[in-house]
Amino acid sequence: MRRNGHKYGAVKTTVDNITFASKAEAKRYVELKLLEKAGRISHIVLQPKYPLYTQKPTDTGWQSSVVGHYVADFAYLNANGEQVIEDVKGMKTALYRWKKKHFEMQQGQMITEITR
Repeated sequence: MRRNGHKYGAVKTTVDNITFASKAEAKRYVELKLLEKAGRISHIVLQPKYPLYTQKPTDTGWQSSVVGHYVADFAYLNANGEQVIEDVKGMKTALYRWKKKHFEMQQGQMITEITR
């Protein structure tokens, strides 16, 4: 039996009236806000959601279907104007590893993992 709390020990933490799933995620948010203030990054987005597609053959070609979603912890633009997708990770579950691989193949963009 589990006590009330996250099964991997994460502790919800609130910063700027935003509740984060873990202390590590909240700490990274504070770091990103400092980088934004210094002009090194811009356009921080919290919890951006990306559809994950699959394709199946039909008589007339291919049909795409949404099979799930990947929700990152943060997205922002770096100093070069390139989008960065970040996920703060303490534990990499099998589902996360699958979604990461699917997202990276579909989008052609790597997820930056912040481990604490």
